[in-house]
Amino acid sequence: MEKETLTRREREQLRHRREILEAALVLFSEKGYHNVSMQEIAQEAEFAVGTLYKFFENKEDLYKALVLEHAEKFHMALDRAIKEPREETDKIRNYVRVKGEVFISNAPMVRLYFAETTGASFNVKAGFDSEIRVLYEETLQGLATVFKTGIKKKHFKNIAEPYYLAVAIDSLVDAFLLLWMDAPEKHPYTENVDTILNIFFSSLKDM
Repeated sequence: MEKETLTRREREQLRHRREILEAALVLFSEKGYHNVSMQEIAQEAEFAVGTLYKFFENKEDLYKALVLEHAEKFHMALDRAIKEPREETDKIRNYVRVKGEVFISNAPMVRLYFAETTGASFNVKAGFDSEIRVLYEETLQGLATVFKTGIKKKHFKNIAEPYYLAVAIDSLVDAFLLLWMDAPEKHPYTENVDTILNIFFSSLKDM
């Protein structure tokens, strides 16, 4: 059995940080980023406001940390999704399914990001925009590798650059997820996974 790498104090600090971020997400989701104070977050998390400043410089810093942690969680889940299956078709199927699951299970954070980012100040956006773009690009490159291998094995027809195929499938998934976000009962994502795959693979494979 591996020896613990973190001390009890370090584990406690990580737990406190997580509780603060969870409280912030609840309040930001309910009221909007600009309508929440550090004092309110401290009360929600049941900490003294000074405790928050031990972890975050200010509210902007806290919000950036919240966004980036979720972005990294998304990235890791999607990376696993395209690495676990052996066949390229199964990798794409897994990606479409897992992205939906992660998106839906983190809907409050997704809604907050969409609602706040377009109107956020330069200082708020500058801290995480480039990092999120890097993660997104890594995901697209991973998908592109799957398509490149699939084309080489003749599982897919060579109709476009693998990178553009990656952009296309990801954009199609996003379109269906936005439909779900707008009207979950009318557009249930899990029931549309096969629809997405059929639309995409109809031109990429000999059906």
